[in-house]
Amino acid sequence: MNRIDIDPGRVPGRIGIAVSAFNEPITEPMLDAAIAEAERAGVAETIVLRVPGAMELPLAVQSLAEEGCEAIVAIGAVIKGETDHYEYVAEHATRGITDVSIRTGVPVGNALLTVREYEHAVERSLRGPGNKGAEAAEAAITLARMLSALRSGTGDTDVHGSQ
Repeated sequence: MNRIDIDPGRVPGRIGIAVSAFNEPITEPMLDAAIAEAERAGVAETIVLRVPGAMELPLAVQSLAEEGCEAIVAIGAVIKGETDHYEYVAEHATRGITDVSIRTGVPVGNALLTVREYEHAVERSLRGPGNKGAEAAEAAITLARMLSALRSGTGDTDVHGSQ
């Protein structure tokens, strides 16, 4: 059996970020970190689409994919309250975001926090290591680069045979 490792292709020229305005003290630092990660990676253009809440993220992500974004980041925060609303929003928004990525073939980094305590969301949105916005942007950009190389056949490959 041969194993072929694909080296990353070109950096995406255009990425999109869909960010929820709800829980803005959490989502804004993640947005800043995602933009900084895109700049660090050399992305030429970043489109930011602000939506009211987490339930609107899947449609925003789909719209960004339809507009030609090569990688997308979905940013939001769903924090458990006293009702079951948290479970419905977290499940449906997450599923919708994943479905868009699979359906369109566009990598989507998921930075939709689903936490039980507000403090847990704060921890994941702080500047520096562990910021989920930066991590999601890095993941989406990396996968876009890998898929670009795989689809175009232009990436360097290492073939490893097993005996």
